[in-house]
Amino acid sequence: MEIPLSRRTLLGLAAGVPLSAALAGCGTSGPGKGGGGGSGATYWYLASQPQEGVRARAVERFNKAHPKEQIKGTAFQNDAYKTKIKTALGAGQAPTIIWGWGGGTLRTYVEAGQVEDLTSWFDEHAAVKKRLFPSSFGAATVDGKIYAMPCETVQPIVLYYNKKVFDKVGVKPPESWGDIMALVPKFNAKGIAPFALGGQSRWTNMMWLEFLFDRIGGPEVFQAVFDGEKNAWSNPAAINALTKVQELVKAHGFIKGFSSITADSNADQALLYTGKAAMMLHGAWSYGIQQSAGGDFVSSGGLGFMTFPPVEGGKGDPSDTVGNPGQYLSISSKASAEEKKIAKDFLATGVLADAEVKDWIGTGGVPIRLGTEKLLAASKDADFLKFTYDVASKAKSFGQSWDQALSPTAAETLLDNIAKLFQLSISPQQFATNLNAVIGK
Repeated sequence: MEIPLSRRTLLGLAAGVPLSAALAGCGTSGPGKGGGGGSGATYWYLASQPQEGVRARAVERFNKAHPKEQIKGTAFQNDAYKTKIKTALGAGQAPTIIWGWGGGTLRTYVEAGQVEDLTSWFDEHAAVKKRLFPSSFGAATVDGKIYAMPCETVQPIVLYYNKKVFDKVGVKPPESWGDIMALVPKFNAKGIAPFALGGQSRWTNMMWLEFLFDRIGGPEVFQAVFDGEKNAWSNPAAINALTKVQELVKAHGFIKGFSSITADSNADQALLYTGKAAMMLHGAWSYGIQQSAGGDFVSSGGLGFMTFPPVEGGKGDPSDTVGNPGQYLSISSKASAEEKKIAKDFLATGVLADAEVKDWIGTGGVPIRLGTEKLLAASKDADFLKFTYDVASKAKSFGQSWDQALSPTAAETLLDNIAKLFQLSISPQQFATNLNAVIGK
């Protein structure tokens, strides 16, 4: 899961350009060149403001400081990027520096020999490792070896709400799942959608299940899936969570037509800050988007935020959270020696340098670099940043987003069935059966 994206056309693919031409248009130059052709390194990352700007400026600063080591960055939309990077890696035409989420997808890269083993590099650059959140390295590690550099920000999933809408209806933020269900008819009666949701993007729906699984059964429910236990999706707590989310759909808990709304367009964000929806479950990155796109919504104190409430009778710890413990940069194993050196120099001196840390804080994000507490406290967004820092640092369990923790094959089946579950076209039992079939694949 990642940041909702601005409206951008994926280079080449929108016009049906063949793969080779599309790759060439992105600065790649074929197998063994890692995308740079000996003229420098290349770096593909996600498009979205304000995050895209932070990534681009980090590259610009590195290039300015290293005139003989240049990096060419190219931004792509979220869902299309996932397909494009997979295809490019398989064709030996990946960029030098590969942006990603770690976890299951990184494991597939490792098993295919597509990314560099960075374990010894981190041993030689211990200071680089020591300045990052220790928890961020879990999703960068495969079979005890490190294959990616944790970067950017910690991104727990947050329950946002529009304070002005709550005041208008005369209700308080939910403190339990029962409260959520009780609020639904009250907002609907006033013509306000209880929850915004960009359901066409599918991963947005997934966040609901991630929290419900945790709050009802604890982190061990999904851990059993991750560990490959047979029929793990049929756990009674899982069926309970799947049933509850369908009950919310049937109660009209989400904006009408949510299955045709995309997160890439930020339409779900707009529903919240314009008051058409009362609440929204989304990542910590959403704060920066609402701040930049919502006029004075954030600055005027209209945005409320909290962690997901407990479910009555659930075994989960309310301090648990889910989301992205970091983002990750890998280096293509097909890159030339020159390109790999540039990439490693970027990891050592360009990633989460002081200026970039300040940039991330400026977007309302909490960088995964240690020792930033004073900078966070001095920010105009100190309340949200402290909230995010506390959620991430105090969580007894920080579950990685399911579509990144699982293999791409299992993740695609997951997302497809989540969409069907929210559309009420399959039952909780059918969902579990379909997902059990891909456990371990």
